[in-house]
Amino acid sequence: MNHAKKFAPHPLAAALALSMAAAAQAQTAPPPESPASAPKPAARPATPPQPQRPAQKPPEATKTEQLQRVEVSGGTDESKRRASTAAKIIIGREEIERFGDNNLGEVLKRLPGVTTGGRPGRGGDIRMRGMGGGYTQILVNGERMPPGFSLDQLPPEQVERIEIMRAPTAEHGARAIAGTINVVLREALQKRLNEVRLAVAEEKGRLRPNASWTRNDKLDDNGGAYNVTLNAHQGDNIDDIAVRATTRDLHTGQESVQTTTGTNENKRRALNMNARLQWRLDAGSNFSLQPFLVSSKGNSHNQSFQTPGINYNSADTHSDNEFTMLRVNGQWTRKLGEETRLEMRGGVGRGDMKTHSLRKEYLNGIAAPSRVQDDSSNGDNHSWSLVGKLSHQLLPSEHSLVSGLEAEGQKQNQTRVCKENGLACRGVIEFGDEFEASTLRTAAYIQDEWNPSKQWSAYAGLRWEGIESKSAALNYAVKNRSSVWTPLLHAVWKPDEKSRDQVRMSLTRSYRSPQLQDLVARPSINAQYPTGSNTANYADRAGNPNLKPELAVGVDLAFERYLSKGGVMSINMFSRRISDLMRNVTELETVSWSSVQRWVSRPRNIGNAKTQGIELEAKFRLDEFFDDAIPLSIRSNLSVFHSSVEGIPGPNNKLDQQPKGVANFGVDYRLRSAPVTVGGSINFTPANQIQQSVLTAATTSKKRVFDAFALWNVNMNTGLRLSATNLSPLDYSNGSVITTTDQRITTESGGRTFTQWQLRLEMRI
Repeated sequence: MNHAKKFAPHPLAAALALSMAAAAQAQTAPPPESPASAPKPAARPATPPQPQRPAQKPPEATKTEQLQRVEVSGGTDESKRRASTAAKIIIGREEIERFGDNNLGEVLKRLPGVTTGGRPGRGGDIRMRGMGGGYTQILVNGERMPPGFSLDQLPPEQVERIEIMRAPTAEHGARAIAGTINVVLREALQKRLNEVRLAVAEEKGRLRPNASWTRNDKLDDNGGAYNVTLNAHQGDNIDDIAVRATTRDLHTGQESVQTTTGTNENKRRALNMNARLQWRLDAGSNFSLQPFLVSSKGNSHNQSFQTPGINYNSADTHSDNEFTMLRVNGQWTRKLGEETRLEMRGGVGRGDMKTHSLRKEYLNGIAAPSRVQDDSSNGDNHSWSLVGKLSHQLLPSEHSLVSGLEAEGQKQNQTRVCKENGLACRGVIEFGDEFEASTLRTAAYIQDEWNPSKQWSAYAGLRWEGIESKSAALNYAVKNRSSVWTPLLHAVWKPDEKSRDQVRMSLTRSYRSPQLQDLVARPSINAQYPTGSNTANYADRAGNPNLKPELAVGVDLAFERYLSKGGVMSINMFSRRISDLMRNVTELETVSWSSVQRWVSRPRNIGNAKTQGIELEAKFRLDEFFDDAIPLSIRSNLSVFHSSVEGIPGPNNKLDQQPKGVANFGVDYRLRSAPVTVGGSINFTPANQIQQSVLTAATTSKKRVFDAFALWNVNMNTGLRLSATNLSPLDYSNGSVITTTDQRITTESGGRTFTQWQLRLEMRI
């Protein structure tokens, strides 16, 4: 598909172009200036421009002074990363807000080894090392979120920092074959903050307003503090529908083509809130309370036309959905001695999801619909968690011992009411309209972190985790139990105790547990062929109550060099050996809901797999290496992945959704002549093809996303940020190839993508 259009000037584009031009002029116009007096390139909007010093020191003295200033700044993200024994990347507020992104997926896509699914510029599901489908553990404040929640529902304004852990640890859990992403919400700090952000974004003529407010202050003079963050936003978009399915008869060579075209229009409104209140109860104990609310409501309108029609020629679908999640966490810590601390955490939550869709299908231009389906579902999720953690410092041996117990429970209920032409839908008749399922997870762990010498740091941990899942459904009750032991070893070696270089090593065991919906065997009948036989590309879906968790043995090896001006250069290599790999497999089955065999897709344990890769990262200022260079801030990374699945023919027998690699390059610069910072980045993921099973293969087009921003610090407390996402939009598509003994069905779907512009006012009051 090719929907390229001539570029039309846009008012926001013109403003961004003028800012870029000003930057280019400033690079040649300013008087000579020493590196020490040059302002930092990535200033926060509320930070005023660095004043010019009246007198400059000689270059040698200036350089020495700057090195000393960086050395004492021990609280930076890079210094915390350097001090961690287990491999960790920390992304703070400055990096999160740099491009003014509307969702966390767009923030995370620029990090080493991270890829996102979906259309360019829209965020999408988060994958570390290219591995999707539950290989990446996603946490919010160290807690797993209920079904229906995704990180895209969390505005970046609510996030204090993002922690990326490339290898599992006993404390954060071992359900992290690819790694762990822990999103930490805004914290209650002692300093006062009253921040307002007002923004409006535009994509294809649709406006997306956004407003957020953050308040941080003391509760009392005894260490009490609070933080409240509110965000309200609206998102409207319209996408093309373009699907082409080609069926080739392998015996006769005859081909038939079916196309589906149309548009899909979406509207969404959301309100998010999180708060943290903390008190010092006495000299040795603290208590904090953390409520967290996500509420969204949306609707969509889908119009499609099918040629030639199977059961219809055109269809009109209107859908409404609501999602609300409220969770309250509490944390109590107490010092039991000079070197011992007890921490207790607990939380309760509830999530509610409601959906309703009305679909009308028309045949041969007849005004009255040939088929009407009215489908409603109401679901709720109740969750709770309880964690106990005991920390003890052994002196003078410098061992830091931590042990803990965890318990977590979730219960889901769902009721569905579906009518087709006034009668109960297929599926509801056979499997009932009510569904109930629950999971109980318990865990225990112990870990020890110590320094054998001034050049070595070591970590050893052991974790046991057990999961019990069960469901109650008509004719499809399920009960599944599994448990896993995961030993974990990490080490850091410095060639010299004062060296900026260090080597990381990890040997770990991790796992991926089946999702509850994968265990429940209750089928979902494909609406395209509700009765009789179906085709492989319109397969029914069902679960598998006999699924076992995947187990992985992993090795990580990394070299890191920390630069004098806060940058880092690293090379990280990893390898994972996975057993009992889970994969959705489409097969022709004899089923209870049809008198003839039907194609059914269900998850299965298909065997073993292995994956390995290398991740390169360079984050630095250009004047780190060239004394007279412009102090550009550069962030770049390149990751290359390879995997193979046993029992599936090559050459593309890779892990599901894993591309060959991903690359990022970003640069920003603060003008010397004006309080303006400009920058841009490019994210690239090559086209991908994966052989998912002997019968099925999946394809994805390349993704190339250009982003840019310009920030004007109006004064000390006010900033105006203009940003653009997906500046050079490409058509995006994905597809599948299904080959049976009789035919090959090739399907491709996708559409155009568009540039999104945003103007945001940032104020501290």
